[in-house]
Amino acid sequence: MIHKTAIIDPNAEVDDGVEVGPYAIIGSGVKIGAGTVIGPHVLIKQDTFIGSDNIFEHGASIGGEPQDLSFKGQKTYVKIGNGNTFREFSTIHRATKKEGATSIGDNNYFMAYAHAGHDCQVGNSTIISNCTGLAGHVHVEDYAIISASVGIHQFVKIGTMAMVGALSRINRDVLPYTLVEGNPAVTRGLNSVGLRRKGYSAESRSALKKAYKILCRSDMSIPKALDKIVSEIEAVDELKHLIAFVKESQRGIIR
Repeated sequence: MIHKTAIIDPNAEVDDGVEVGPYAIIGSGVKIGAGTVIGPHVLIKQDTFIGSDNIFEHGASIGGEPQDLSFKGQKTYVKIGNGNTFREFSTIHRATKKEGATSIGDNNYFMAYAHAGHDCQVGNSTIISNCTGLAGHVHVEDYAIISASVGIHQFVKIGTMAMVGALSRINRDVLPYTLVEGNPAVTRGLNSVGLRRKGYSAESRSALKKAYKILCRSDMSIPKALDKIVSEIEAVDELKHLIAFVKESQRGIIR
């Protein structure tokens, strides 16, 4: 299961069920769970923890030092869950502050040349398409889809079930359940197709559509829009999440 040309540090912990391809390099302090496949020429650097049943295609580079001038070599991590795919030449960097971690959940799909910078937090079942870059401290919630060649500013948050169009410039938070695209990016509508496919109820979709119109198709200030949503729309769980997302936004939302 381990190719004779692979290099594995003696301090790495690699489960017996892991496959390691030609010329792959696995560094010190790395832990890799059963069923994971490490393709040819993959580099997994120090202090990277990887769960089970992940796939790393050739040239992927995981656990590299953060591209942050404040980083002085302190101990930081990359933590990856189960069932993820990292295609050719995708890159994931360690966190910046001591004992911090860049975190990738379960069942995510990083396409070729996709990048997650230091301190990113990616949830579950997301798709990060070709040549898309997540700058430092970006947070991507579950089931988000980010299309090709998107640039995402540091500290931006992408909401659950959001879909970001190709070539977009994202410098503010993307509302959950919405479609966003452009440079500068704007919210184009509700992700109605995605919501139906995921089995969201007609009641939830209707509530979200009404809230979207108030937030993104009116001239109301954000506080007034939220007050109107709370007073006029039944508070289903998805709507509660949307309201909390807006209230917690640090960079402001894309309208």
